[in-house]
Amino acid sequence: MTDTAGAARDPDTVSRFVEHFAAQLVEAGMPRMPARVFAALLASDSGTLTSAELGEQLKISPAAVSGAVRYLAQVHLVSREREPGSRRERYRVRNDQWYEALTNREAIIKRWEDALREGVVSLGPDTPAGGRLTETLAFFEFLEGELETLMDRWRVRRDELFGPG
Repeated sequence: MTDTAGAARDPDTVSRFVEHFAAQLVEAGMPRMPARVFAALLASDSGTLTSAELGEQLKISPAAVSGAVRYLAQVHLVSREREPGSRRERYRVRNDQWYEALTNREAIIKRWEDALREGVVSLGPDTPAGGRLTETLAFFEFLEGELETLMDRWRVRRDELFGPG
Protein backbone atom coordinates (compact mmCIF):
# COMPACT_ATOMS: atom_id res chain seq x y z
CA MET A 1 0.00 0.00 0.00
CA THR A 2 1.26 3.47 -0.85
CA ASP A 3 -0.16 6.47 0.93
CA THR A 4 -1.16 9.42 -1.27
CA ALA A 5 1.93 11.22 0.06
CA GLY A 6 4.03 8.39 -1.41
CA ALA A 7 5.20 6.62 1.75
CA ALA A 8 5.35 2.81 1.56
CA ARG A 9 3.07 1.21 4.14
CA ASP A 10 2.43 -2.31 5.32
CA PRO A 11 -1.29 -2.73 4.55
CA ASP A 12 -1.83 -5.16 7.44
CA THR A 13 -0.29 -2.77 9.96
CA VAL A 14 -2.35 0.14 8.66
CA SER A 15 -5.51 -1.98 8.66
CA ARG A 16 -4.92 -3.14 12.23
CA PHE A 17 -4.48 0.45 13.42
CA VAL A 18 -7.54 1.67 11.50
CA GLU A 19 -9.78 -1.09 12.83
CA HIS A 20 -8.47 -0.80 16.40
CA PHE A 21 -8.87 2.99 16.55
CA ALA A 22 -12.25 2.80 14.82
CA ALA A 23 -13.40 0.29 17.46
CA GLN A 24 -12.43 2.78 20.16
CA LEU A 25 -14.42 5.52 18.42
CA VAL A 26 -17.43 3.19 18.08
CA GLU A 27 -17.23 2.36 21.78
CA ALA A 28 -17.34 6.11 22.47
CA GLY A 29 -20.54 6.45 20.38
CA MET A 30 -19.45 7.16 16.80
CA PRO A 31 -21.18 5.05 14.12
CA ARG A 32 -18.98 2.23 12.77
CA MET A 33 -18.51 3.30 9.15
CA PRO A 34 -17.68 6.97 9.92
CA ALA A 35 -15.25 5.73 12.58
CA ARG A 36 -13.45 3.52 10.04
CA VAL A 37 -13.29 6.30 7.42
CA PHE A 38 -12.01 8.81 9.99
CA ALA A 39 -9.35 6.40 11.23
CA ALA A 40 -8.24 5.69 7.65
CA LEU A 41 -7.89 9.41 6.95
CA LEU A 42 -5.91 9.90 10.17
CA ALA A 43 -3.60 7.06 9.16
CA SER A 44 -2.78 8.61 5.77
CA ASP A 45 0.29 10.84 5.69
CA SER A 46 -1.42 13.38 3.47
CA GLY A 47 -4.59 13.44 5.55
CA THR A 48 -6.58 13.18 2.30
CA LEU A 49 -8.10 10.27 0.40
CA THR A 50 -10.64 9.94 -2.39
CA SER A 51 -13.81 7.91 -2.16
CA ALA A 52 -12.22 5.23 -4.36
CA GLU A 53 -9.11 5.07 -2.15
CA LEU A 54 -11.24 4.79 1.00
CA GLY A 55 -13.44 2.14 -0.60
CA GLU A 56 -10.44 0.10 -1.69
CA GLN A 57 -8.60 0.39 1.61
CA LEU A 58 -11.62 -0.35 3.80
CA LYS A 59 -13.34 -2.73 1.35
CA ILE A 60 -16.58 -0.75 1.46
CA SER A 61 -18.98 0.55 -1.17
CA PRO A 62 -19.05 4.10 -2.55
CA ALA A 63 -22.43 4.54 -0.82
CA ALA A 64 -20.88 3.56 2.54
CA VAL A 65 -18.06 6.06 1.99
CA SER A 66 -20.54 8.77 1.04
CA GLY A 67 -22.69 8.21 4.13
CA ALA A 68 -19.67 8.12 6.42
CA VAL A 69 -18.21 11.32 4.97
CA ARG A 70 -21.58 13.06 5.23
CA TYR A 71 -21.69 12.22 8.95
CA LEU A 72 -18.06 13.24 9.53
CA ALA A 73 -18.56 16.55 7.72
CA GLN A 74 -21.64 17.30 9.85
CA VAL A 75 -19.64 16.84 13.05
CA HIS A 76 -16.72 18.86 11.59
CA LEU A 77 -14.18 16.03 11.63
CA VAL A 78 -13.67 15.88 7.84
CA SER A 79 -13.83 18.43 5.06
CA ARG A 80 -14.45 17.91 1.34
CA GLU A 81 -12.22 19.36 -1.36
CA ARG A 82 -12.49 19.26 -5.13
CA GLU A 83 -9.43 18.13 -7.01
CA PRO A 84 -8.36 20.99 -9.32
CA GLY A 85 -9.68 20.38 -12.83
CA SER A 86 -11.73 17.38 -11.74
CA ARG A 87 -15.19 16.57 -10.44
CA ARG A 88 -13.63 14.10 -8.01
CA GLU A 89 -13.65 15.00 -4.33
CA ARG A 90 -10.96 14.35 -1.77
CA TYR A 91 -11.78 14.05 1.89
CA ARG A 92 -9.44 15.73 4.34
CA VAL A 93 -8.73 15.47 8.02
CA ARG A 94 -6.60 18.33 9.29
CA ASN A 95 -4.24 18.34 12.25
CA ASP A 96 -6.67 20.62 14.11
CA GLN A 97 -9.84 18.60 13.38
CA TRP A 98 -10.30 17.64 17.04
CA TYR A 99 -10.00 21.26 18.09
CA GLU A 100 -12.42 22.36 15.39
CA ALA A 101 -14.92 19.65 16.30
CA LEU A 102 -14.84 20.61 19.97
CA THR A 103 -15.06 24.31 19.20
CA ASN A 104 -18.14 23.71 17.06
CA ARG A 105 -19.69 21.85 19.98
CA GLU A 106 -19.95 25.17 21.81
CA ALA A 107 -22.84 26.21 19.56
CA ILE A 108 -24.60 22.92 20.27
CA ILE A 109 -24.05 23.33 24.01
CA LYS A 110 -25.55 26.83 23.83
CA ARG A 111 -28.67 25.43 22.10
CA TRP A 112 -28.95 22.69 24.74
CA GLU A 113 -28.64 25.31 27.47
CA ASP A 114 -31.44 27.37 25.91
CA ALA A 115 -33.67 24.29 25.67
CA LEU A 116 -32.89 23.33 29.26
CA ARG A 117 -33.71 26.84 30.53
CA GLU A 118 -37.02 26.63 28.71
CA GLY A 119 -37.61 23.18 30.23
CA VAL A 120 -36.94 24.43 33.75
CA VAL A 121 -39.53 27.19 33.26
CA SER A 122 -42.04 24.80 31.65
CA LEU A 123 -41.68 22.02 34.23
CA GLY A 124 -41.13 24.26 37.23
CA PRO A 125 -37.81 24.62 39.04
CA ASP A 126 -39.22 23.04 42.22
CA THR A 127 -40.35 19.78 40.60
CA PRO A 128 -38.08 16.71 40.51
CA ALA A 129 -37.84 17.00 36.70
CA GLY A 130 -37.13 20.74 36.94
CA GLY A 131 -34.40 20.00 39.48
CA ARG A 132 -32.76 17.49 37.12
CA LEU A 133 -32.92 20.00 34.28
CA THR A 134 -31.46 22.74 36.50
CA GLU A 135 -28.54 20.50 37.45
CA THR A 136 -28.02 19.48 33.82
CA LEU A 137 -28.06 23.14 32.79
CA ALA A 138 -25.49 23.99 35.47
CA PHE A 139 -23.28 21.17 34.18
CA PHE A 140 -23.41 22.44 30.58
CA GLU A 141 -22.74 26.03 31.70
CA PHE A 142 -19.73 24.76 33.66
CA LEU A 143 -18.56 22.65 30.73
CA GLU A 144 -18.86 25.58 28.33
CA GLY A 145 -16.66 27.80 30.54
CA GLU A 146 -14.10 25.06 31.11
CA LEU A 147 -13.99 24.15 27.42
CA GLU A 148 -13.06 27.72 26.48
CA THR A 149 -10.27 27.76 29.08
CA LEU A 150 -9.12 24.30 28.02
CA MET A 151 -8.95 25.31 24.35
CA ASP A 152 -6.91 28.42 25.24
CA ARG A 153 -4.49 26.23 27.19
CA TRP A 154 -4.31 23.76 24.28
CA ARG A 155 -3.35 26.53 21.82
CA VAL A 156 -0.43 27.51 24.06
CA ARG A 157 0.62 23.86 24.54
CA ARG A 158 0.32 23.10 20.83
CA ASP A 159 2.55 26.08 20.00
CA GLU A 160 5.10 24.81 22.54
CA LEU A 161 5.09 21.32 21.05
CA PHE A 162 4.71 22.03 17.34
CA GLY A 163 5.46 25.71 16.82
CA PRO A 164 2.99 28.46 16.04
CA GLY A 165 0.27 27.21 13.73
